[in-house]
Amino acid sequence: QAQLVESGGGSVQAGGSLRLSCEASGLSARTYCMAWFRQAPGKQREIVARIEADGITIYANSVRGRFTISKDNAKNTLYLQMNSLKAEDTGMYYCAADQFCTWQYWGQGTQVTVSS
Repeated sequence: QAQLVESGGGSVQAGGSLRLSCEASGLSARTYCMAWFRQAPGKQREIVARIEADGITIYANSVRGRFTISKDNAKNTLYLQMNSLKAEDTGMYYCAADQFCTWQYWGQGTQVTVSS
């Protein structure tokens, strides 16, 4: 059974940076589509960024230019580098994976809190 475990969340002031990690087991980051989602209190879960098996990346308009998604196939780990953080970036961040980008597997989430 595939498992995704996120880490790296925390509290930071606006303008700061954080790097999230998602360690995958039971699936290969080399062949899977992987993504970061987030959910703010009282709001729906939204996709932040995704990286396809061939390395193509897609970002939400709200984070483009500030966030970078990447993966290390050898470590089977997905990353999200978040710079110039804003209060509106606050939320629970989830890692997801699927062979066809339809998100079969989910992690438990890691909290990011940005204070203004």
